[in-house]
Formats: sequence, C-alpha cells, structure tokens
Amino acid sequence: MSRKGNCWDNAVAESFFKTLKTELIYHRKFATRQEARLAIFAYIEIFYNRKRRHSALVYLTPCQYENLPYNQAMAA
Repeated sequence: MSRKGNCWDNAVAESFFKTLKTELIYHRKFATRQEARLAIFAYIEIFYNRKRRHSALVYLTPCQYENLPYNQAMAA
C-alpha cells in the first residue's frame, strides 16, 4: 500500500467495479437486494471469471489464465 491519495492501489478494483456497473447494474432494475446479490454473484462467478476474456490476461479468462503451466510453476 502506498500513501494516501495515490490512485494506483485501487486501479484494478476501480476497473472491475466500472465493468460490473456497465455490463450488469445499469441494464437492470432489481426488485430486492437478494435478487441483486444473486445476479452479481452469477456475473462474477459464471461470466466474469469463466467466460469473459480479459485483455490484460492475453485474452484468456481468469480461470484459463490461472491454469496455465507457467502460472502453476510460479505459484509453487
């Protein structure tokens, strides 16, 4: 973590939340909080991590990227 006011710490989180809002939240109206929670969970766990390709990950999904042999060797 860096000092207060340095924007680089939150860049990844800010990018994710912008994507979440743009692709899911702004296109729907939720009747209940539970409905919103389920939709967000499904978006993250089913679409974002398993189907959506990310340019920062060489256009692979996060699950595909984590399963690359190089990443497994680096984690050991």
